[in-house]
Amino acid sequence: MATKDRRARELQETRDKILDAAREMFTEDGFDAVTMRAIANRIEYTPTAIYHHFKNKNALLSEICMLDFQALARHFNASVATSDPVRRILAVGEAYLRFAEKHPSQYRFMFMTVLPPPELDDQYVAEHRGNPEKDAYAFLREACREAIVSGLLRPELTDADELAQVLWGGVHGMISIRIVKNHAEWVPWRKLRPTALRAMRVMVRGILRDPSKQKL
Repeated sequence: MATKDRRARELQETRDKILDAAREMFTEDGFDAVTMRAIANRIEYTPTAIYHHFKNKNALLSEICMLDFQALARHFNASVATSDPVRRILAVGEAYLRFAEKHPSQYRFMFMTVLPPPELDDQYVAEHRGNPEKDAYAFLREACREAIVSGLLRPELTDADELAQVLWGGVHGMISIRIVKNHAEWVPWRKLRPTALRAMRVMVRGILRDPSKQKL
């Protein structure tokens, strides 16, 4: 391997190590409590090495947000292939569950950690926000919009954003409560996957105009 290529690989490996440590620490301790020095100590680097890659903690946060939400959008696009908007809504929920199972650290960071707004440049926002190929929320919203337009849903459901947020909140609730309460012996918890899939089907059937005409 050429020296230049090896150096680039080493820099990327260092950058990834910083990102992974920061993600874990923001999730465990809260964004405000974590310092750049603490991140450096976690991975046994000097603070100077961290600042070589990220100018401050907000820049580090923004990079993690961009990477993780882009990964979720790619996961949706790769996992959801059906053209039927109702079945696509259900498939999005299943893909969301798989992402949480496969990437628990990212999931906790993205959806269960209080964070300040990331600092995204105008070009990034213009390219990603509202683009179903790059924006996971836009992917779900578009499926909801198409389902509304198709006439397959209950007539009072006319707001694609509201519907997307209702469905998203339901699936997220199933996942997050199990993450934070799975150790509790008071509740006889059932397995997450079959329980969450059943809940998704109940929710989707509940929004249909005529559930008997839609096979899920």
